[in-house]
Amino acid sequence: MKLGAFSISLSVKDIAKSKQFYENLGFTEFNGDVQQNWLIMKNGNAIIGLFQDMFPENIITFNPGWDEDANKIEDYMDVREIQKELKSKGIEFANEADINTTGPSYFSIADPDGNQILVDQHV
Repeated sequence: MKLGAFSISLSVKDIAKSKQFYENLGFTEFNGDVQQNWLIMKNGNAIIGLFQDMFPENIITFNPGWDEDANKIEDYMDVREIQKELKSKGIEFANEADINTTGPSYFSIADPDGNQILVDQHV
């Protein structure tokens, strides 16, 4: 199963302080808008999203169809195919992708410990 680019989306209290902290760890701003309270930061292939006041908990994120630089890749598993396979394995969904659509969509699940996982396809 190809889940796509991996990142962690962190729910932060002060995006400016978090940005500075991760810059001190060698991360650089890759995408986003601090004025809108969200940034994507990179250190090599490591990707961290900083989100202030957008969701209550940290989220593990996968982006089918993207590489670590947000470039479209040709050979990827569509989010709806991933969803179908996980459903066949008995995984429960918090949100589901509409199987009657194509293109961008997402679903979310939680692992056995309640950690949120977002599979978010942008292509």
